[in-house]
Amino acid sequence: MRKANEQEINQAIHSGIVFKGAPKKPKESGNKVKTKAKKKAYITGAHGSASAKKKADIRRARANRHK
Repeated sequence: MRKANEQEINQAIHSGIVFKGAPKKPKESGNKVKTKAKKKAYITGAHGSASAKKKADIRRARANRHK
């Protein structure tokens, strides 16, 4: 481990230490499905899950309750 000299220690005490994050990586542009589309498929029960279909039926019934 590197030893800090007296000047570095005094500078850190008086002006503080700044921790910077890692540089941002560029985003990859691919043919990915957006989150909204995934949520839409889940909410409508289109992906085959029995619980999602049941929830979709409950939502549909609640939406049509006061019509």
